[in-house]
Amino acid sequence: MIFAKIRPQFWDIDPSKGPGKNLFNYRRIWRFAVALLAVVALVPLLVMAFIDYSVTRSSLESENLLRTARTTSNARRTVAYFLEERTNALDFLVKHQGISSLRDCENLKSVLDSLKASFGGFVDIGIVDPKGRQVAYIGPHDLLGIDYSGQEWFDSTMEGGAYISGVFLGFRDEPHLIVARRVRDKKTGKDFVLRATLDTGKFNAILSAIDLPGGGDAILVDRDGVIQTPSREHGELFSKVALVLPAYSERTSVNQIKAKDGTDLTVGYAYVRGTPFIILVVKDTAGLMKPLETIRMELVWILAVSIFIIMLVIVGVATYMVNKIYVADQTRARTLHRMEHTNRMASIGRLAAGVAHEINNPLAIINEKAGLINDLFVFKQEYAHDERLLANIKSILGSVARCGKITKRLLSFARHIDVEMDSIEFKELAEEVIDFLRKEAEYRSISITMDIPENLPPFVSDRGKLQQIFLNLINNAFQAMNDGGQLSISARRITENRLVFSVEDDGCGIPEADIKQIFDPFFSTKKKTGGTGLGLSITYGLVQELDGTMAVESEVGRGTVFTITMPLQGSDKA
Repeated sequence: MIFAKIRPQFWDIDPSKGPGKNLFNYRRIWRFAVALLAVVALVPLLVMAFIDYSVTRSSLESENLLRTARTTSNARRTVAYFLEERTNALDFLVKHQGISSLRDCENLKSVLDSLKASFGGFVDIGIVDPKGRQVAYIGPHDLLGIDYSGQEWFDSTMEGGAYISGVFLGFRDEPHLIVARRVRDKKTGKDFVLRATLDTGKFNAILSAIDLPGGGDAILVDRDGVIQTPSREHGELFSKVALVLPAYSERTSVNQIKAKDGTDLTVGYAYVRGTPFIILVVKDTAGLMKPLETIRMELVWILAVSIFIIMLVIVGVATYMVNKIYVADQTRARTLHRMEHTNRMASIGRLAAGVAHEINNPLAIINEKAGLINDLFVFKQEYAHDERLLANIKSILGSVARCGKITKRLLSFARHIDVEMDSIEFKELAEEVIDFLRKEAEYRSISITMDIPENLPPFVSDRGKLQQIFLNLINNAFQAMNDGGQLSISARRITENRLVFSVEDDGCGIPEADIKQIFDPFFSTKKKTGGTGLGLSITYGLVQELDGTMAVESEVGRGTVFTITMPLQGSDKA
């Protein structure tokens, strides 16, 4: 797994193992650091992203409302200009030609042709007398003499002086609208109506030509909501539009409403002054807000990439810092425990030296007296042939010599508690250490073999620390082995200036999961049998102090090999 390769050193530390470990829950520190840094870094980022999205949404909504209002106003101006232009054309004809001239059919035909050529949109033109009868007409239909009396448009024109109709069918049975002007004949003093029919196709083209960004529909309705121009989405011609119309206003208004089918709509309203028409520009709000989807996806991607990079940096920094704390704590713990161990060993050494000196004095007396007795017995004929007696005296002298040898070793260990660089023969040092444990080895039938070449060069190092290192390793090996086990100590030269030593046992072995932690303070595989977790930690620290390296290979049920590499010339810092 990838995590197994990038897993930091502190990750496998179990805070429940060993005294004081609960004070160094590195996983909890790491999780807290990651969470805290993530909150500090990501909360402002998320808040800014939310604000940016909200501002963008608000700006887009405002832009859509303004654009719809602008489009609606432009459509109103276009329709108003279209109608006003044609109404002014009728006023111009009346002022410059008069009713009498216009009643001449040939002249009226020429006028219609001119209007079609100049303005477009005109279908026919006619003059209606005060009684409502059309007395002059030029157009595609036979409408001369038709009676318009009683019709709303005629009455409104005669009363108000001007009229613009909505779109209707009328006698033609075709959609059309009319513009009419009341005019007075100067000769007779009677009021006539100049009436023109406008092409709805031309009129419809005005709205269909309107550019509607984001899609939508621009339609014309009358004040009753009846549709006056073709609509793509909101009903047939002359049907009632399914939208609520606002009260009359000179200003353009835009509302966001919900259609009957639940669709959100943005609707612009504009009354065309002097006409029955209302311009409606209807747009699908979702379509208008479609750019927001793109912006939102871009924002989500930017946010996701930013969060990923930030979290990667946070996890990396937190892991690096906590790992540094872990290494520092481990180094400090090793140093403190080595100091404690050194102080303890110094005290033990001083005690051992005192005991050795105290024992040496009576041993010297015993040795002297036993030697004197031996001499006396040898020279006196009556005891000279008593082999049993002489054997006992020799046994006393041998025991005294053995005790003397033991006290000398104790004194040797005591002298080497302090730092002392010395030239060391490894075979001699190994035998000194083994002599302390030989009785236990004999009692447990543990076989000890040493593979140390005779030509192995001496090396400069601290004798006392080396004694502690190998004493700890051999002790651990004894604890790992059953009675009748096999211990092997070997040494060889690997380069011009480095030696390698190994201590191998055939004991229970170390589980693979514990290999990385065996040199940590307080970690022990022998908690239930009284292990403190300090021996290997102190040993590892001592090896480092001597500029050496230490490695371990182990297999459960097969045994363990500790390998130490040391320089021929030790460092003064040891």
